[in-house]
Amino acid sequence: MNNKVTVITGASSGIGKALAIEAHKRGAKVVLSARRKEILDEFTSSWSTADYISVQADVTRENDCCRLIEAAVDKFGRIDVLINNAGISMRALFEDVDLDVIRRLMETNFWGTVYCSKFALPQLLKTKGSLVGVSSVAGYKGLPGRTGYSASKFAMHGLLEVIRIENIKKGLHVLIACPGFTSSNIRNVALSKDGSSQGETPLDESKLMPAETVAAHICTAIENRKNTLVLTTMGKLTVLLNKFFPKFMDGMVYNHMAKEPDSPFK
Repeated sequence: MNNKVTVITGASSGIGKALAIEAHKRGAKVVLSARRKEILDEFTSSWSTADYISVQADVTRENDCCRLIEAAVDKFGRIDVLINNAGISMRALFEDVDLDVIRRLMETNFWGTVYCSKFALPQLLKTKGSLVGVSSVAGYKGLPGRTGYSASKFAMHGLLEVIRIENIKKGLHVLIACPGFTSSNIRNVALSKDGSSQGETPLDESKLMPAETVAAHICTAIENRKNTLVLTTMGKLTVLLNKFFPKFMDGMVYNHMAKEPDSPFK
């Protein structure tokens, strides 16, 4: 990724922040975006202004996404990599959840990817660059209690796969990266059934893959121009077994998620 102009959404925390630091460490010219620009400015305070810019942007807003891509081109003259990382999660049964919660997840996780990818695509085609979606194993297997999250990730997969196929002869690289359960803040700020913050994560963060490790894997997959990346043993097993034993995996996933503290179902 040395000297590659790399745009990262949702870069203020978790995997996004780790990706920004990892890409910068590998010599990339980094364009960071988040809704709260002041957080970006905190951890980039020691970076040379020649190597990065930070842009306030809400990916649910089409104009913000267009402005982000324009800012990257204005600063560096091109875009080599776009990493669609911005995302939110949820935890509630479908029968209980407010429809607005699902709508908010689709606007961030799916439409944010649509907007940024649409505006960046002409630049990526010029550079034969990389279009990346930070997805989830939930985009391969529906996770109970995460209706909107799984739906948004399934939609992201379909979108990126089609873009890859449409541009198969144009040199565009498309990576769908699927971390397993990761130590990040996405569950802490996940939405409950009424749209309020979930609060504390139900998982033991100390047993999860660190965001820094996830970021290193993703950056290496970009450098190697891989089409897919599935992380953690549990994630890989889930994807593999679901191909051949989907009904069996329905029960396995149900039982696993039911064991979470304060699970919405038993």
